Amino acid sequence: MADSDKGVTIANPWTHLRRHTPARIALGRTGVSLPTSEHLAFQLAHARARSAVHHALDLTKLAQDLSRFGPVVEVHSAAPDRPTYLQRPDLGRRLSPVSAAKLAAEVKGPFDVTYVVADGLSAYAIEKNILPFLETMLPLSDKSGWSRAPLIVAGQGRVALGDEIGAIVGAKLVVMLIGERPGLSSPDSLGIYLTYNPKPGLTDADRNCISNVRADGLTYAQAAYKLHYLATEAVRRKLSGVNLKDDAEALPKSDGASAGNFLLDGPKS
Repeated sequence: MADSDKGVTIANPWTHLRRHTPARIALGRTGVSLPTSEHLAFQLAHARARSAVHHALDLTKLAQDLSRFGPVVEVHSAAPDRPTYLQRPDLGRRLSPVSAAKLAAEVKGPFDVTYVVADGLSAYAIEKNILPFLETMLPLSDKSGWSRAPLIVAGQGRVALGDEIGAIVGAKLVVMLIGERPGLSSPDSLGIYLTYNPKPGLTDADRNCISNVRADGLTYAQAAYKLHYLATEAVRRKLSGVNLKDDAEALPKSDGASAGNFLLDGPKS
């Protein structure tokens, strides 16, 4: 809280809950209005979310950075630019004809899994999270003996774009790593979508989602653990989506502490 707000802000009795979440709760008030500091913080968060949606991902640089993990193939959706991508979600769900032909010519399956990296609605999420996540996940994938296609970098992509890509390269599993829709507390969250037997025409009911992967959210180790479990079960049971539940036990906290219930624990002295 800004110094200018001290002494004039009426505190909220739920203030202690703010230690557990970045969500905008228990903000207090001055008269019938938000404190000035909270109003300004909201405007800043809104500006960051808008910036994340419109920020362009440097696909060439990303492909160079990802080359440490092996071959990389760059493709584009049928959306020719960012404004069209935002106005026509359907175009972001399919490859451009040129990219579809390129992928079919350059990547010959079959493979157990293909990883697709797409900008989605937040290029910031990819810029900040994709390298550390893949550094954690790919050793697990490779240790399992799964054959994997070259990494696919997709521009102006939506989640369903992975279905067409997976079908073209002949992959049992497609893992779509994509920038999630920005929130007012998280403009840089990475989303992970797993689909077994990918093909055009599938819906969200056919996919498993792991969301909020970022430094202040689900850790890279936890996300990789969950993805590896789901991928293993998807191959074993030959399905994904609503019929595949995440029954994996969560990793313990890095400090060894057990998770409590902040609603019941109350404020600590």
